[in-house]
Amino acid sequence: MSRLADIVRFYDLLQKLEEKVGGKRQLAACHGRMGWPARGVYFFFEPEEQRAHGGSGPRVVRVGTHALKVGARTSLWRRLAQHKGVGGSGGGNHRGSIFRLLVGEALKSYDGYPDVRSWGRRGDVRSAAQELGLSPEDLQALEHPLETGVSRHIGSMPFLWIEVDDAPGPGSDRGLIERNSIALLSNFGREAIDPPSPAWLGRHCGRDRVRRSGLWNNNHVEERHDRAFLSALEQYVEKARSWSGQG
Repeated sequence: MSRLADIVRFYDLLQKLEEKVGGKRQLAACHGRMGWPARGVYFFFEPEEQRAHGGSGPRVVRVGTHALKVGARTSLWRRLAQHKGVGGSGGGNHRGSIFRLLVGEALKSYDGYPDVRSWGRRGDVRSAAQELGLSPEDLQALEHPLETGVSRHIGSMPFLWIEVDDAPGPGSDRGLIERNSIALLSNFGREAIDPPSPAWLGRHCGRDRVRRSGLWNNNHVEERHDRAFLSALEQYVEKARSWSGQG
């Protein structure tokens, strides 16, 4: 079977998942009282990014999961909330979300945030502020406009999620589905299938793996997928149930 055939099957499964859960959601409209499963895998889309081969509709631009290390306790919603940012202020913490970090890199280049020289530095605000000779408060004020832009961009992106409630560890089905979905969709180092549009924001990201893969992912984009993961994904899609989003 070809990679294109596997991509077609992948999107067929996501279409079935979308029908079963009642449609995509936008992260900006979501909150933690919506009855999220404890663990799962999520798939983000961008409306302007459309498939070009073997089907129509928006292409997946980000795949992710959480709590893969033994003993990890991060829930699906907590991970999504890290990507969403802070509802009240519109800001967020890109040091707690690689998704935010990557989108912010691209926005910084595209929209011009020349003063945000601290973006991506260090793993916490205090260390980054110390490195640049700023107070933590001044650093956060400096980064806030860009964090707000990231929240707007990610918050407007439709996404699907699938419940995969297995224990954290190297054999997790969540890790299997995440890793192989990225490897399947990535155009890094191979013939492009469903390439990003010329206007895709990710083309302005400083990460070569983002630009060349066409995904807001930095890991697994250079790997080759094991098509057996599609059978695992199908099993979880079959078990998916309608989600009202109430809570």
